[in-house]
Amino acid sequence: MANILISPSKYVQGAGEMKKLGEYTSVYGKKALVLISEGGYRRIGAEVEESFAKANITPVFDYFHGECSKTEINRLQGVVKENGCDVVIGIGGGKIFDTAKAVAYYVGTPVLICPTIASTDAPCSALSVIYTDEGVFEEYLFLPANPNMVLMDTDIIVKSPVRLTVSGMGDALATYFEARACEKSGATTCAGGLCTMAAMNLAKLCFDTLMEEGVKAKIALDAGACTKAVEKVIEANTLLSGIGFESGGLAGAHAIHNGLTVLEECHGMYHGEKVAFGTLTQLVLENVPAEELEDIIGFCVDVGLPVTLAELGIKEVTEEKIMKVAEAACAENDTLHNMPFEVTPKSVYDAILAADAYGRAYQG
Repeated sequence: MANILISPSKYVQGAGEMKKLGEYTSVYGKKALVLISEGGYRRIGAEVEESFAKANITPVFDYFHGECSKTEINRLQGVVKENGCDVVIGIGGGKIFDTAKAVAYYVGTPVLICPTIASTDAPCSALSVIYTDEGVFEEYLFLPANPNMVLMDTDIIVKSPVRLTVSGMGDALATYFEARACEKSGATTCAGGLCTMAAMNLAKLCFDTLMEEGVKAKIALDAGACTKAVEKVIEANTLLSGIGFESGGLAGAHAIHNGLTVLEECHGMYHGEKVAFGTLTQLVLENVPAEELEDIIGFCVDVGLPVTLAELGIKEVTEEKIMKVAEAACAENDTLHNMPFEVTPKSVYDAILAADAYGRAYQG
């Protein structure tokens, strides 16, 4: 099997870059479906419209209905066809990106991704995570190409809730450990081949950046400041984690996340918060040295990521609930089977309970 690395065609990160969106879009089309939330439009809609006017681009704004589901994807395909749009732009957060990417794939247009938050590694990937209309994980939609462009305006991201960037750290935290597991097992990555040296090193750089800059970035963000640490964490959350997870591979952490989506109590948690707990569970499954496990739990506590089931919203832990999560995580088509050893619902059940116990013990 070949070693394969994939990535977005262009990645732009800097202050005030959203003001240039029209200029960037003009390379790809003249009439854009702009998928955005109603709140996002209130915050930056005027800025985006002004940018399009300067570049003579016609925008067709449509408010996201809240879930990256087949229903929403089909609805937006109709909007594109009805309006004759020749490019799709997603502005906002992870589910908007995944929806925009899927819509662009089905209608055959370029796609530009413009995060207003740094909460996941979804922007750079050739992947859409599809959920039911009720928010339960359904399947991965693997796309033939990554986004044509990813644009990160750090002025906008720094104004977003700090919890969202911290959630992005939780998503990025899994990147190295899942890539490491896939490298050991020889699993096929999301890119369709084996992990490259480049992907593995980007995954490791992502992890090292979080360890070095994460706490500093959290403190700066709490103060409303955009420091070098914040800029590095934004890149780690988005570009390094995006290339690292996709060309390095997914394993236990994201499968545990997918399992947690079956519990309604967890629906109020962000993707990266659930992935962070999934990372702890994967490390328990791997029986990593105590020092490594403690370092990761300590990092999560320091930046505010959940390390217990209670923090995920599961106030009453029952065997039935946790086994339901474990069985969903072990679904035949999920990535838990990329681990370099056999996993079963029982072993995952035990690892979840142990991860929760370790988290509670660390907290005191």
